[in-house]
Amino acid sequence: MPIKTFRGLIASGVEDTIVLHTNNGSIGYRIVTFQLMGNNPQAGNQESVIKIYKVPQSTVDGLIDFSKNTLLGAGVFKNYGGVDYNINNQVIFDKEIFNQDIYVTHTDEAGSALPCNYYIELEQMPLDLNENTVATLKDIRNLA
Repeated sequence: MPIKTFRGLIASGVEDTIVLHTNNGSIGYRIVTFQLMGNNPQAGNQESVIKIYKVPQSTVDGLIDFSKNTLLGAGVFKNYGGVDYNINNQVIFDKEIFNQDIYVTHTDEAGSALPCNYYIELEQMPLDLNENTVATLKDIRNLA
């Protein structure tokens, strides 16, 4: 299956949109890789939380709730400048298939508002009419 990659440097308190929708929704995606890296890992204190959602978020925060059915993945990058110590963990829900845009949010919980890099690989797959309908209806229901 073809792989599409996306990368970006996202500021704290911001939401990025990754445009994936098509006119007929016949292409589906699932996340296979999600990685984080600080913009300047040797400077300052950073506690970044980056999340990937199926729908736009009204607020960008550092709370991670796996029970949210719109959450596709979450990651934490923590770094403390001048100290050889960092945490870099990501979790993706790789069984989730979607055919609409996805949204990446970031907040730096350390209060220093440092930006953070993200890298996402999506596996691309054709959807038949039934799979297309199910994926689209799930996304529409999540918007309500």
